[in-house]
Amino acid sequence: MPTLIRMSILRLALFGALAVSGGYFHLSTPTLAQETVTTTVPASPSPAPATSGSPARPRHGAPLPHELSPWAMFLAADIVVKGVMSLLAAASVLCWAIWFAKLWEIATAKRRTISAIAALRNRDRLERVGQTGSRNVIGVMLAAAEREMARSGATRDAHAGIKERLSSELHRIELAAGRQIAGGTGMLATIGATAPFIGLFGTVWGIMNSFIGISKSQTTNLAVVAPGIAEALLATAIGLVAAIPAVIFYNQIVRGIAGYKALVADGSALVQRTVSRELDLSVTNSRLRAAAE
Repeated sequence: MPTLIRMSILRLALFGALAVSGGYFHLSTPTLAQETVTTTVPASPSPAPATSGSPARPRHGAPLPHELSPWAMFLAADIVVKGVMSLLAAASVLCWAIWFAKLWEIATAKRRTISAIAALRNRDRLERVGQTGSRNVIGVMLAAAEREMARSGATRDAHAGIKERLSSELHRIELAAGRQIAGGTGMLATIGATAPFIGLFGTVWGIMNSFIGISKSQTTNLAVVAPGIAEALLATAIGLVAAIPAVIFYNQIVRGIAGYKALVADGSALVQRTVSRELDLSVTNSRLRAAAE
């Protein structure tokens, strides 16, 4: 009997323990679920995709340029790059102006020199040539020859001295004519040699500013850095536009000057031959007069 009572008490204690433990788990489970729900951080909503009509903007909020034409890129460029572009554009205009002016000058000088040489070649005496005009170098040479003969008296014993002095004077006139016709070509050479490097300086400066913009915006988006790089490359393009014609024009003008100098040399030699012929004729006439007497 006591054994049965003892077993019944143990059974009741076991059932009570099971009931208490079951209720605890039954009550604690929703509580844990509730804590899980309340402590969950909601996910941030994804940004809405940009529509085709809205322009892309960098993270610092500055709008990107819509137009990348040369004029728009010039207006949006840095002050240093803008100054480089302006300098190269002015150099290009100056290059074309020098080219047109020198072509006209060389063509006019050649035409006048050829006409004077043709007039002198058909005559045998200086006084018969007359005034060929002081606007060309041949007329200056003839005037110098007449002055030298008038000063020397054109005696028989002074022939060698007259020719020597006249040759020196004509050589100086040739050099002066060459310097005069070559004026302005040095500017073409300078533009052709330095314009690419000036444009490269503008490009380096613009690309440096683009990298600074990348650092400030903290993005490597191509739409952000492309305008600055395009502005920088425009400086190099303008430099090439100024340099390439300058080199071509310089070579063309140098060839024209070389041809003009050859004409002047031919005219100088023709003047010396005419003077020598006149001196010989004067000697012959003097001998004939002496024989007649």
